[in-house]
Amino acid sequence: MMNSNLKYLLSGLLAVGAFAAKAQDLPINAGPYKPTEESLKQYQYPEWFRDAKFGIWAHWGPQAVPRQGDWYARQMYEQGSRQNKWHVAHYGPPSKFGYKDIIPLWKAEKWDPDKLMALYKKAGAKYFVSMGTHHDNFFLWKSKLHKWNAFNMGPHKDVVGLWQKAALKQGLKFGVSEHLGASYTWFQDAHGADKTGPLAGVPYDGADPQYADLYHPKAAPDDHDWLSKNPEWAKEWYSEIKELTDTYHPDLLYSDSGFPFGDVGRSMVANFYNGNLAYNNGKLTAIYNCKQTSNGTWVEDLERGIQTDINPYPWQTDTSIGDWFYQTGQQYKTGTEVIQMLVDIVSKNGNLLINIVQTPEGDLEPDVLKIVNEIADWMPRNGAGIYGTRPWKVYGEGPSTIKSNMKKGPFAGLSDTRPFEPSDIRFTTKGNKLYAFCMQTPTGDIRITSLGKNSKLNDKKIGKISLLGSTQKLKWNQQDDALVITKPATLPNWTVQGFEIELN
Repeated sequence: MMNSNLKYLLSGLLAVGAFAAKAQDLPINAGPYKPTEESLKQYQYPEWFRDAKFGIWAHWGPQAVPRQGDWYARQMYEQGSRQNKWHVAHYGPPSKFGYKDIIPLWKAEKWDPDKLMALYKKAGAKYFVSMGTHHDNFFLWKSKLHKWNAFNMGPHKDVVGLWQKAALKQGLKFGVSEHLGASYTWFQDAHGADKTGPLAGVPYDGADPQYADLYHPKAAPDDHDWLSKNPEWAKEWYSEIKELTDTYHPDLLYSDSGFPFGDVGRSMVANFYNGNLAYNNGKLTAIYNCKQTSNGTWVEDLERGIQTDINPYPWQTDTSIGDWFYQTGQQYKTGTEVIQMLVDIVSKNGNLLINIVQTPEGDLEPDVLKIVNEIADWMPRNGAGIYGTRPWKVYGEGPSTIKSNMKKGPFAGLSDTRPFEPSDIRFTTKGNKLYAFCMQTPTGDIRITSLGKNSKLNDKKIGKISLLGSTQKLKWNQQDDALVITKPATLPNWTVQGFEIELN
């Protein structure tokens, strides 16, 4: 994933605008989509994605091995960084033991994709995303173009293929993430050397030409933005991502960048959409995610952030329950925080894609299992107000909707988690049902001002009201300034309470 420093995202967007590689000679799957902005405007969002709302991601690979968190493959080469100090203490200096030597240590010996996928389905996920490749330029699929892949090395398994098989067995849509576009500049520190100490000036292994296919060649001095300006690297990226999508035919493809590489990126999206159409007998199921406003031609993704209001286009938050890669002693989001985040996002026409942190060995530790099981307890009983819903006239009410109370997120929009109060309500709708979620455990009667008699938001008669996950009969009355639901004697054993309200 991107570093939390906003400059990487901004520089990536600048690179997208400045990139001028020509793409006329790139092979593109036959079909109605051409590599032009005008052609991509014909895209229509598949209903499966709009209905799914919740996906789980395996942001997992050899960088988990040291148990030191995200960006290890880069920061182990940054002298004096936390991960560099740890690397030197445990493996030795990177001029003697580099990232190429970490890769064989990733065995994934406890990984059981079928068992994990059954758990994720139980937790309510409707789609699953496998990492295809991170910025470390190590592929998790059986590639014919790039020898540094998980079938040839490390676990000696087609990780993408096995994840896909498990997802399809559980009836989940399947996606892949590519972080390759940023790898060309991201990995340049591997070409350096210590600046001080006994090995000052001794090149790291990234400078060795025999490993250029892993660390990439040395970039030009002015090529340092999130996405490279080198047209040959853009075409290499195209070929490798085309191999990924043409081999596995995913329903979703995620790029960890703004829209990549200009015309080359448009060729990639056209190739993906056309290939998806052909593979699915003329029915488009393809979702393309990148971190840029879409205007309807793909699904905008916000990393660790959410929209401030209802977006007319479907969108997605990607985030993690903790660090992106396994880190010893890391703090995780609670199951309640994930549920609150999901409800807030869905109320604004979005989906949540969340990384469930795996150990290097491939299993989940007890504290992570507890989080997933908390979600699995809530989702089946409250899913009626999540799956297949659409935004209402407003996304919510309460203190958290006041602009001055909104905490900004690290990339765009708002922070993905925040404190809520019992008066914070979020709305979704489906048919004649309005769902009102109380985002924090009620301390008294539930007052919904948007449904008062004098509210201009609702002109329909309120019928039956029920509490999701409960068979209790509710008492309620519609006052001039609010719909008042008497707090039930017993609430379900979770924080976010959902009410189903019939509007006739």
